[in-house]
Amino acid sequence: MKKDIATLSRTLDIIKKYNFYFKKHLGQNFLVDTNILQKMVKSADIKNNINVIEIGPGIGSLTEQLAKNANKVVAYEIDKTLITILANTLKNYQNIKIYHEDILKANLNEMIKKEFPNNNEIVLVANLPYYITTPIIIKLLEQHLPINRYCIMMQKEVAERLCGGPNTKAYNALTITIQYYAIPQIIMNVPKTVFIPQPNVDSSVLQLKIRNRPKVCVKDEAFFFRVVKGSFIQRRKTLLNNLKQSLAEFDVNVILTALTKVNIKPTIRGEALTIEDYALLSDTLLELNYRENPN
Repeated sequence: MKKDIATLSRTLDIIKKYNFYFKKHLGQNFLVDTNILQKMVKSADIKNNINVIEIGPGIGSLTEQLAKNANKVVAYEIDKTLITILANTLKNYQNIKIYHEDILKANLNEMIKKEFPNNNEIVLVANLPYYITTPIIIKLLEQHLPINRYCIMMQKEVAERLCGGPNTKAYNALTITIQYYAIPQIIMNVPKTVFIPQPNVDSSVLQLKIRNRPKVCVKDEAFFFRVVKGSFIQRRKTLLNNLKQSLAEFDVNVILTALTKVNIKPTIRGEALTIEDYALLSDTLLELNYRENPN
């Protein structure tokens, strides 16, 4: 019986056999510690009635561990050279489907209807490239997909940011966006030494438990996120100055009136506001601006 793919010796054998070269622009790093992957699968609570979506399977290290536990695994791999390798490394598993496609361009709703017709619980598990972690997570969450939870390995610093709270260095617009949709929790930290090639920073496994409904109710979701992002344009600037810049079409008096109405000082910074503050502020801004410009 062959060793698991995620062992150092097997990974090196596969790389040598297929003359594989790591593509730096795709952020490729292979994890060579089976124990960490097994812990990741366990923390994601993958069982034989669970359907899994994986992003970036690489040579199949995590995919293999998922397939041992899940009902079915659908993995998206953008690198064409890895598709041939995956067909070989995962040939003994009948419950895996590989899509050669960019996850940012994929129609996941259509895939789910096709590949997961049984309506079983769906979990997304991935070891994401550092350079594209945020765009992938945001795009998936914004689609309101029928995914119950995410279990994602990412740069440690980013994971800490997503779990941050007001008045902390980690807290920013991304933090609020993620916590609007999900409850984040760091499951474990992963040292950079268990990857080849070795990245420059350590990683963390983050679980995102999707909320049944967003954390706050807002009148206009797009405008809410615009206010949030605009409040962090320049972190050292006051909230008022950032809003004046990001909401250029708003009269400054409307912004000041809104801040007064919700009892927020114009001189504080965006990092001081809770997600509830932002919900109230965005709704109030919309209401006052409509009164000023009803047409």
